[in-house]
Amino acid sequence: MTMNRLLALTLTFAVAAPLVFASGTPAADDPEIAAGNPEIAALQVGLRAQGLYAGTVDGLLGPNTKTALRKLQKRSGLVANGVLNQRTREALGRYGRHSPLGARPLSLGVKGWDVAALQFALAWHGFPSSTLDGRLGSHTDVALRSFQAWAGIRANGVAGPSTVAALRAPQPRSPLMLSRPLPGPLGDRFGPRGARFHAGVDFPAATGTAIAAAAAGRVVFAAASGSGWGKMVVLAHGQGVRTRYAHLSRINVQVGQRVVAGSTVGLVGATGEASGPHLHFEVLLRGANVDPLTAF
Repeated sequence: MTMNRLLALTLTFAVAAPLVFASGTPAADDPEIAAGNPEIAALQVGLRAQGLYAGTVDGLLGPNTKTALRKLQKRSGLVANGVLNQRTREALGRYGRHSPLGARPLSLGVKGWDVAALQFALAWHGFPSSTLDGRLGSHTDVALRSFQAWAGIRANGVAGPSTVAALRAPQPRSPLMLSRPLPGPLGDRFGPRGARFHAGVDFPAATGTAIAAAAAGRVVFAAASGSGWGKMVVLAHGQGVRTRYAHLSRINVQVGQRVVAGSTVGLVGATGEASGPHLHFEVLLRGANVDPLTAF
């Protein structure tokens, strides 16, 4: 199964029953289909809140998640079989009552299982919202409204049926093919990382290594970002595609400048919030983060 097909399956979830896909297959019965499922991600968030799960909120019903689930069941006096049922949900207290995603409209200030599922689905569609914590705070509200505008539905900050339906679509992809800005192995990739979501890919490299433009385009940002990205360059390539190059030690281009594919836009560094020298590289489609590896 290709990664794109897998993601299309895992982000297709029913609202009529928990952890069941459009195919009618229970997610807990098929680990491959369950990979990246928002409902399983919501379970992981709940288990993390109980101090039972310290892994990544990745939507995978893997051994660590099952072990944490059994611990919850045992602690609650239930059969510790690692199967998520209604009584197990109830063991999560108020958090477990609000499931699955789509069972109620969600707006600023609400909390629960369905909010965590919403956060996870929004992130995979290119609109991560800080921490995956089951709380619809300001970051999630911005992500929700941005996704709604991107999807062409009313951007009212209420996740109702139209928003949930839009989140059933496969994640966006770049319509343009791009070149890697740096050769060599990858570091962190696009996807869940702890209780957060990594919206790009990292290229570890020595400070001062030249960074190449991934495609021809125009420079629309070239400065210190004033955020965790440090010195940063953003290129616009047409068809709604932009690429972002962060943590640079030096910027070699100016706003308004036209660049060709492969030209040097800057040098690798560790400016901003970086643990060491590397390039953080993002691809955006009309403002939505997409997995850069699908464009190479």
